[in-house]
Amino acid sequence: MSQREELIDAEQELKHQGPSAGALRAAEALRDVAAVPGVAKPDPILVADGVVRQFGGLTAVDVDHLEVQRGTITALIGPNGAGKSTFFNLVSGFDTPTSGTWSFDGKDVSGWAAYRIARLGMVRTFQLTKALMRLTTLENVMLGATDQAGESLWRAPLRFLWAGQERENRARAEVLLERFRLTHMRDEFAGTMSGGQRKLLEMARAMMVDPSLLMLDEPMAGVNPALTQSLLGHIQALRDDGVSIVLVEHDMDVIMSISDWVVCFAEGKVIAEGRPDDIRRDRAVIDAYLGTRRSLSDDASEEDQA
Repeated sequence: MSQREELIDAEQELKHQGPSAGALRAAEALRDVAAVPGVAKPDPILVADGVVRQFGGLTAVDVDHLEVQRGTITALIGPNGAGKSTFFNLVSGFDTPTSGTWSFDGKDVSGWAAYRIARLGMVRTFQLTKALMRLTTLENVMLGATDQAGESLWRAPLRFLWAGQERENRARAEVLLERFRLTHMRDEFAGTMSGGQRKLLEMARAMMVDPSLLMLDEPMAGVNPALTQSLLGHIQALRDDGVSIVLVEHDMDVIMSISDWVVCFAEGKVIAEGRPDDIRRDRAVIDAYLGTRRSLSDDASEEDQA
């Protein structure tokens, strides 16, 4: 079976599963929300206002107002260079905006350092995985735990002060390895893992923080089709468990299959947002991607027929 056939089979399996309880809750929460840029949400977990990032004379991000609904999978889409990853970097504390403010879970976190935002419960992963190759899979996951007493210079030599906490962190890491089906890689160096396994490793490590908002930057990039279905299932399961998800992704089939809400960027601005069906028919989105007056679903159908 070719990789394309494997991917089609995986997508069909996902569609046949039907909506989960989390998907139904998200749909109900967003039921009366209008599909217009900057629309207010009933219970936003992330709110950005006037966020601008300029590099010399280039404006990479210019978001007037954006809200992310709690308990949903919200996808950020757009052509290359649209500002999606830069926006990620800004709100997660990995870059500094030219202007603007944003709040997480009702708390203003504008200008906070990345580690402070992460400790508050907003955690991100990266398109290029950040595994430490000469540490084992288990050790990589354990690194995600916060407030580790053994990291203190004066406590480090006194093992009895932090041994109990380390045992608890190890136990949590073991549970996450089992959840993400990485138990068989427990004692293997992260450098021996495939690209897809490293994506799962990053998700497991992020969950050590017990986040309420998980931001995934192109989680399917570099993943072979055999692992795509597994990653999609894990993302949906996290949403079903109450974790809010924001993801940047270029694979439109993935976006349309798992997202509760989609936000489209173009030239740094939010040009459209709505449910997947709204986005499929949105002329601004179609023009941004294709420069034509065809629908995204029509374009996908033509590819299938080719």
